[in-house]
Amino acid sequence: MRHGRSRQPQLRLLAIVAVFALFGAACGGGEDLDDTGTEPTDDGGGEPAQDLSGETVEVAATWTGAEQERFQLVLDAFAEQTGADARFLSAGDDLAAFVGPRIEGGDPPDVAIMPQPGVLQSFAEQGDLVPIEDVAGDLVDDNLGPGGREVGSYEDELYGVWFKAAQKSTVWYDVPTFEDAGVEPPTTWDEMLDVAQTISDYGVEPFSVGADVGWPLTDLFENVYLRTAGPEKYDQLARHEIPWTDESVKEALTVMADVFGDPDLIAGGTENALQTDFNGSITQVWASDPPEGAMLMEGDFVGGIITGETDAELGTDADFFDFPSIDGSEPAVVGGGDIAALLEDTDGGRALIAFLATAEAAEIWAAEGGFISPMTTVDLDAYGDDIARRAAEALQQAGDSVRYDLSDLQPTEFGATTGQGMWGIMIDFLRNPSDVDGTAAALEKSASQAYGK
Repeated sequence: MRHGRSRQPQLRLLAIVAVFALFGAACGGGEDLDDTGTEPTDDGGGEPAQDLSGETVEVAATWTGAEQERFQLVLDAFAEQTGADARFLSAGDDLAAFVGPRIEGGDPPDVAIMPQPGVLQSFAEQGDLVPIEDVAGDLVDDNLGPGGREVGSYEDELYGVWFKAAQKSTVWYDVPTFEDAGVEPPTTWDEMLDVAQTISDYGVEPFSVGADVGWPLTDLFENVYLRTAGPEKYDQLARHEIPWTDESVKEALTVMADVFGDPDLIAGGTENALQTDFNGSITQVWASDPPEGAMLMEGDFVGGIITGETDAELGTDADFFDFPSIDGSEPAVVGGGDIAALLEDTDGGRALIAFLATAEAAEIWAAEGGFISPMTTVDLDAYGDDIARRAAEALQQAGDSVRYDLSDLQPTEFGATTGQGMWGIMIDFLRNPSDVDGTAAALEKSASQAYGK
């Protein structure tokens, strides 16, 4: 899983805000033949109709390991249906650095999987993407809804299909520690703090935090802010229509200080958290005996690392509960994910984009685990394990209270650069959580510079 943010080309864009009214109950797709020659199946998916025998289709993405292997199953199904030779190209950690020289040399891959909307927007702004309205516009509307269209668009032109989602509103916990301490998964923030104190009294530091680069801290802020300020304020802040010195920001920072303000609640204390990377924050809970933490506030992708890097079993040793309600807030989800975009206007590339916009393609990966689809047409029964199914269900049930990762929507220098902007300032806040006003002021200064104000 790509847990960090890829470095991007400079963005001159204002951040978009994806207002997701798309995660209702699953429904069937359309019945008509669309403009791509794709005939929908009974499950809302589609089967590419053209014969692409002898054609090679290249797909570049940052996925590695199990993610690459499972996506290859999707490509294999596409190849079986079309006769095309679908080839995966590993882009390493930086898609732009891999794809850029190919574009400059006049030989881009047919399709690239963009790790966030800002990357897609940057490529589209530079004229490096092919619009896909006639390729997958109807499929995007039928299977994803208006939020999915916005995630894949730049200046009202559709360039990408949101294929893989990240559900970032989960809190993972060590099941044996909870059982031994005599606590149950909480549903509210105050209950979680009570559970944390009980676990601390039992002898285990409750929260494992990996903050060496800062992005897990921005994910925590976004979850807290969405619940304390609400979706409308979240949208305004994402567009920088209100300043980061707004009282709503300070309130969210104050709530975060409930955890950050007490080093005894953090595994190894604050200094350990500042030196721990994200994967390390997971392994110090589920690969240590005894565990060096009991809870981890991060997304559904934690499960993939647990199974890949520890001997813990999901459901038995590790499980999650939904990010808790704060002061009676309604269910809400912070999401993220990967977007398929067309770089070369070929028959094979167009057919693959159309295929990735179907429930059929998504359900291939869903059955293998480590995947959540943003499509409303993917049946929850398609998920091969209960963990992924529950994460996807929470995404659906949150309805129009789902919002895209706020930092991913910002100009790169503010939202996704190591050592500066949100990442760097949130690290400083972890060091000094009593300085709420100073943190808000620093965020506003950095945001204003990034937006050219």
